[in-house]
Parts: sequence; structure tokens; C-alpha cells
Amino acid sequence: MKTTKALFSLFAAGSLLAATACSSTNTGTSAGGTTSGSSMGSNSGMDATGSSGSMGTSSSAGMSSGSAGATGSAGTSSTATISGTGGSNATAGTGGAADMTAFMATFSTMQDPVFLMTAASSNLLEIQMGQMATQKASNADVKKFGQMMVDHHTRATQELKTVATPLGVTLPQTMMPVHQAMADRLMAKSGKAFDEDYMDAMETAHKMDIAMFEVKSNAAETPTVKAFATKTLPMLRSHEKMASEVEKKVD
Repeated sequence: MKTTKALFSLFAAGSLLAATACSSTNTGTSAGGTTSGSSMGSNSGMDATGSSGSMGTSSSAGMSSGSAGATGSAGTSSTATISGTGGSNATAGTGGAADMTAFMATFSTMQDPVFLMTAASSNLLEIQMGQMATQKASNADVKKFGQMMVDHHTRATQELKTVATPLGVTLPQTMMPVHQAMADRLMAKSGKAFDEDYMDAMETAHKMDIAMFEVKSNAAETPTVKAFATKTLPMLRSHEKMASEVEKKVD
């Protein structure tokens, strides 16, 4: 598990960069948005001081170049504007556990639309990295785990859409910069080196997801979001446990 701490710092620092945009409430009757950018997706930006806004007739969440802000919360129309340049926006942090703690502290103020978009980006990460594992891994258990990630997170994405659509939340089609950076890190790897780094990344990604989903399972603004988070948690915990077991075999 020699690269897990580095991945935690990478994830945390990239997400802290994503937490710089301010939030505001839009009371219009509709909100338009587009999804753009060469890499990024669910970000879900996490505002370091918490996003503001309340239930209204219209809300939107915006992400740009690794930073994001959620405008309002679930309303009759909620869309996302997303852009970013991928891994170049995420740099390794120097605070280690302190960086991760600071990132996780933003979960308590993350609004439901931002949570849904972050979850969508995480699913995209799991699917893409799982596909890489089926092609590049040298260990049979790693290949098997990768295929399971593709299958499970594809289903999770479909279920996520059934929650997001009624709330007017448009899910991203590309990863947020911090997730893209994690995927990019594996692109040049193969064989045993790939096996080790992939399993480390899976431990990191699932630990962060579990922390985020636990918050929403207890404190989501929307009942359907709370139910989705609660239902998904057992799967994430199972994945994290399996990732740890496989990682020990290949490390």
C-alpha cells in the first residue's frame, strides 16, 4: 500500500482546488447549462465554507477548471456547467492526513446536487479504471476486481440517474479533474506496477466515497438522495474491503 498516502494527498489537494467557487441562489424559473471540457466531470465542487442556497424553483451547479460551486439545492430545474483540464488541475498535497481531513470536512456542507455529480464522476472513474484493469493487469484477481467495478458502477450510474433526473440535476459525462488525474496516473503503467497502483487507487477512491456517502445517508436534504446514499453504502464498503484484500496480494 506504498502509494495510498500519495493518492490520498492527490485526491485531497485536487478536491480542495475544487472547493474555491462561491455559491448563490437562482430564483428564476429555469437554469441552462452545458457540459464541456477535455476531462472532467462530476465535480461536484465542494465549497470550503459550504454552499449556500435553499429549495427553490430553479437551481444550478457549476464547475470550472477544477473549481466548483453549487447554486441552490434541488429545485424544479437544476443543471450543471462543467469544464476542466483534468489531472493538470490536481497537484500532490503536502499536508498528508491533514489535507484529507480538510477535504472530508467539506462533505458536511455539500449540497445534494453537488453530491450527485461527484458520485457520477466517481462512477466514471471506477468504470474507466476497471476497464483498464481488465486489459492491463497481470494478476487474475486484479482483472476480476476490475470487471466487477465496471459491472457494479455501471448499474450504480443507472440508479443514480433515476435519482438525479427528477431533481433536475444533469449528471456529467466526463470526470472531474481530481478523478481524471487518478485515471491518468495509471495510463502508462502495466503489469505488476499497474496492479499495485490500481489497487491502491481503488482503496483511496472507495474510502473517500464511503465518507461522502455516510454524510448523505444521514443528512441529505432530499429523501430520495438519502435513500440512494444509504442503499449504496454497503456496496462501497464491500468494494473497499475487497480492494484491501487484493492489494495485499499484489503489493
